[in-house]
Amino acid sequence: MRTYEIMAIISPDVDERQLQPIVDKYGKRLVAEGATVDSVDVWGRRHLAYPINKKTEGYYVVCTVTAEPAAVAEVDRLMSIDEQVLRTKVLRTDA
Repeated sequence: MRTYEIMAIISPDVDERQLQPIVDKYGKRLVAEGATVDSVDVWGRRHLAYPINKKTEGYYVVCTVTAEPAAVAEVDRLMSIDEQVLRTKVLRTDA
């Protein structure tokens, strides 16, 4: 198992009360795939460097997980389909 950092930018159209259920949904999916979620850091609403889908702000969420590559790839795929998620970035933190 490897350590990954997953950064997601959630649409600013999402209410702040709906933000945590979205994060929990993908966290539960990772756990179902056999991963462990080490930390979840919600940075809050931030201004984007450039517009994404005509949006200039978004909610940044950074998760550190320990998982198999297939589990992370599946969650990344699901996030790319979700209309509430503007962008994702997955980084492997261990060598």
